Amino acid sequence: MALHFEREEFARRIANAKKSLTAQNLSALLVFAQESHYYLTGYDTSGYVFFQCLVLTADEQPITLLTRRPDLEQAHRTSIIEDVRIWYDREGVNPSDDLKEILREKGLAGERVGIELDSYGLRAHHYIQLKDSLDGFCHLEDASSLVRSLRLVKSPPEIAYVRKAAELADNSLLAMLDTAGPNAFEGDISAAGQAAILSGGGDPPPSGPVLGSGERALLIRSATGYRDLDPVDQLTLEFAASYRHYCACLMRTVAIGTDRAKHREMFDVTQDAIAAMTDAARPGRPLGEIDDAHRRVYDETGYGDFRMAACGYSLGASFRPTWMDVPPMLYSGNPLIAQPGMVLFLHAILIDSSAELAMSLGHTIVVTDAEADILSRLQPEYTVCG
Repeated sequence: MALHFEREEFARRIANAKKSLTAQNLSALLVFAQESHYYLTGYDTSGYVFFQCLVLTADEQPITLLTRRPDLEQAHRTSIIEDVRIWYDREGVNPSDDLKEILREKGLAGERVGIELDSYGLRAHHYIQLKDSLDGFCHLEDASSLVRSLRLVKSPPEIAYVRKAAELADNSLLAMLDTAGPNAFEGDISAAGQAAILSGGGDPPPSGPVLGSGERALLIRSATGYRDLDPVDQLTLEFAASYRHYCACLMRTVAIGTDRAKHREMFDVTQDAIAAMTDAARPGRPLGEIDDAHRRVYDETGYGDFRMAACGYSLGASFRPTWMDVPPMLYSGNPLIAQPGMVLFLHAILIDSSAELAMSLGHTIVVTDAEADILSRLQPEYTVCG
């Protein structure tokens, strides 16, 4: 069985989730987020693109998974789930009806049942089917944050996986910088970075990388169409390395061929911004103060119009389509209190569209009892490749 945590770790997580159900006066939780499945049971699949649901009750009944036949062995061999129910593909099938029978069997008729609505694992048409099937049977309550809130503070075994991912991210960045230079092909740069992650025992990351030169260096999302770098150019790299699905991210914009005074100035300000952001990531303080520091440095130096409106987000074990394990986002006014064990990606980004220049720095931190622990061993510096 391919479990990546001790059974005692899963038992603790499930017990905490049941306590949260009781505290919220919920009799059960319908779990649709693949991240929640993995966290609670180890269940590891891409099958969440179809309808599947884990039923967790507040009492001592065993958890039950409803999924498709192709995921039967996946559930048995990657998780602690013993009760796996199957729905079969056929014309007009509605797996929500199968789920209703499971809920009836568990005595949940007329009960308040939580549901994870904020999830890529529950598409809108499936939710409509589910509402129709359960109409008048039980009372559904949005409980999207129940397991997510438990996942925010990582256990020591989880932190160990994040640290391994950060090590792979460093290796990936070095491989990409070694490949980058005048006339280099973006596809070769990306391939070098991914090879470093996979050959180091990591997983294919859940999205990206965001990699672009020239005007594409100003993009904040990945886009198709790799190109050859110009003799004098810029290259933005934002990516996640993933280990046992736990992600660590890095971000850099580097010069190609030669440096430029404006580019170097943007780097200096960005380095000051991310240093201030990292210093603001203190336990007991609101996460919004990290963005306050980000805004203060950029705004006081005249770069306020070129910065982003937020400066990072939580990381954890995540699945496609994104490595962003949100919420929380890091924006000014976010009242959520930073706690030791939170893993955050901090990014400071400038986009000067008129000059077609970009500059960015980003790194993954763990909130500790004191100052933030930066997981990358690579110091930010203004880099010229080639």
